[in-house]
Amino acid sequence: MTVLVRDLRPDVPADPEGFVHVRRLALPYVLFTPESVRHVVARIHPAAHYRALVAEEDGEVIGTAQVSVAHEGTEPGQGYVNVYVHPGRTGRGAGTLLLETGEAHLASVGATRAYSWVLDTPGNRAFAERRGYAEGHTAHFLRRDLTADDLPAPPATPPGVELRTAADFAADPRPLFELDAETSSDEPSAVTVSLSDYAAWREETWEHPLLDRELTMVCVADGRPVAFTAARTDGAGRYLTAMTGTARSHRGRGLAKLAKTHSLHRARAAGVTEAFTGNDATNGPMLAINKWLGYHKCATEVQYVRELV
Repeated sequence: MTVLVRDLRPDVPADPEGFVHVRRLALPYVLFTPESVRHVVARIHPAAHYRALVAEEDGEVIGTAQVSVAHEGTEPGQGYVNVYVHPGRTGRGAGTLLLETGEAHLASVGATRAYSWVLDTPGNRAFAERRGYAEGHTAHFLRRDLTADDLPAPPATPPGVELRTAADFAADPRPLFELDAETSSDEPSAVTVSLSDYAAWREETWEHPLLDRELTMVCVADGRPVAFTAARTDGAGRYLTAMTGTARSHRGRGLAKLAKTHSLHRARAAGVTEAFTGNDATNGPMLAINKWLGYHKCATEVQYVRELV
């Protein structure tokens, strides 16, 4: 049977559902729902030149790719093409077709370098290297069983610090945007980002259907947010830390640990049973926090890179 690659059709229910099915099998450490897939297609900034691709065989979605330009990166010409294939449908050419289609799209909109995350297995690494990609950053996926009763108690809240939720900023989330922008620029990554478009952030991040504002915890000091952990939930008992960060002026005071611990306690009380997070392998402080919280490594991924010209 012939494998075809095409753009995902957000208005055809089988397409987002098929995309989510493949991702849950191939990448179970990240949360996707049909609604979140449609949200990204509809809301991502036009400068990203985003495409969600599916590989289809005999009417079945067997592979997926997310392709975009790193339009918030500080260096022009960088892009992403992240490919995941149904584990039971490998060896049929879907991954190759998705990658080639994604690379061609990036080149057509001016990208000169492609980054691709690959799960750390011999087969996946070989796939990337055969196609001219070179190994780069390493990151880990971590899992925490929230049905266990060994979740550490929250640390004491320092004087002058107040804990709030993202829901408390519903009327004006701009202070959270400003904190997200500062901390994102310092996050270990091959692509340094600079968030400057508040309207785009509201569309893509604040309005994301999986963002759980009641579980997203914010530390406030001197009248402004100084640390936070952003939580996403899928309504099926699963939780993902989307981002955790502390303002440069308040680092080293345990505020990230404070926010994340309170978020996990609130998540468990809300019926969440499984928590996931991700860490760059070089981010020692956050790895230490997650170890203290009882997370365990469940997978490793490697970011490969290839020059397109």
